[in-house]
Formats: sequence, structure tokens, C-alpha cells
Amino acid sequence: MADSATFKVVLLGEGCVGKTSCVLRYVEDEFNKKHLTTLQASFLRKTIIVQKKTIFLNIWDTAGQERFHALGPIYYRDANGAVLVYDITDEDSFQKVQSWVRELKKMLGDEISIVIVGNKTDLVNKRVIKREDAESYAASVGAQHYLTSAKLNRGEKA
Repeated sequence: MADSATFKVVLLGEGCVGKTSCVLRYVEDEFNKKHLTTLQASFLRKTIIVQKKTIFLNIWDTAGQERFHALGPIYYRDANGAVLVYDITDEDSFQKVQSWVRELKKMLGDEISIVIVGNKTDLVNKRVIKREDAESYAASVGAQHYLTSAKLNRGEKA
């Protein structure tokens, strides 16, 4: 089909930052209050229309647990985009995003589009990652930065 395109997008981030919650909210408009641990990776597909063109997003939601990190390159090989998720209440999760950015740039160069997402804005009173710091970091690596609460179904470009 001439008026369509397919893109591979990978979600990366530490365990419990809300990657699965974010992608389920985006693809199926659902939120599950019970924590679901992703084992290895799950695959979801979203079809969107952009400027009268059909876009198929093949989204790989990867496991965040340390024991699965070695599998990362299998999932982000040939990816067109990466969504790196951190928990605004967890400093380590933000530091790990920076590691993922370095690895993605090393493996895929500047060809990959990167979006950094600070999740759990519903817990703003427990926030440890300053919005300005996250925005500054994202700009320094050529990434877009967004804030979201998958739970409350809210998001904003930072």
C-alpha cells in the first residue's frame, strides 16, 4: 500500500517504571492497577493516520529486570524509534535511561528517534527527578521529553 508505512518502536527502561502501563494505555486505553512484570518482551501493534497516511507501529515492550538486559539488542535491532521510560520518583531509573541512550546511539547511530518519558506524574509529591534536568538531558541527546501518568491517562510535552 503506497499510502502506508511500518515502524518498529521499542520501549526500554528499568522494571516497575510503567512501560507496560504506558503502552497499554496508548494502544488499548486500559490501565491495570495490578503490577504486571514483563518477561522478555511483548508485542503490540497500533495503527494511526498521519497526514492521510496509514502508519503501523510495531511496538516491542521489553522487560526491565536486569537479567533480561542482555536481550535488549535483539529487540532494538532495526528499530526506527525508542521510547525510554523512567519513573519520576526513582533516580536510578533516570540514570539507566542515560545508559540506554548511550547504547542505542552506539548500536544504531543517530538514525533512531528517541523519546524520553517521565512516568508516574500522579506521584508528583514524591518526585526526585527535576523536570528541568530531564528536559535539559533530553535536549542534549536530541530526544523529545514527555511527562505522563499512565494511571490517570494524562500526558504532556515537557
